Amino acid sequence: MRIYETNREEETFEIGRKLGEEAEKGQIFTLIGDLGVGKTVFTKGVAAGLGIREPVNSPTFTIVQVYEEGRLPFYHFDVYRISDVEEMEEIGYEDYFYGEGVCMIEWADLIRELLPEKFLQITIEKDLQKGFDYRKIIWQEIG
Repeated sequence: MRIYETNREEETFEIGRKLGEEAEKGQIFTLIGDLGVGKTVFTKGVAAGLGIREPVNSPTFTIVQVYEEGRLPFYHFDVYRISDVEEMEEIGYEDYFYGEGVCMIEWADLIRELLPEKFLQITIEKDLQKGFDYRKIIWQEIG
């Protein structure tokens, strides 16, 4: 387990960039955290670490956004609006989860039963007593 503490959005981005630089083919990252905690900022950092220069936005309505310009394909999921796991089957999630790239899955706790037994869970937490921009980022290997 790794724990990072940040006090600026740029620091959260840089922690994500470090993960992207270390990422390997087939890895799945899950991202857990409340609305507005910085999940998209972190994901933009991961994309930058993979060498992706195009704009990265949360795919809230499309469920998955594919970026192929980096050193590995990057599959960015936002499953917040998934009402049933069949929706994931309809988009062919297994092709992404077990494909040639790296997956980032926001709100992954909503589809826990679909996740492989091994993945990296990233949790981002706020603590307003430590400041409005304070974030605690926890990386934990599952499985």
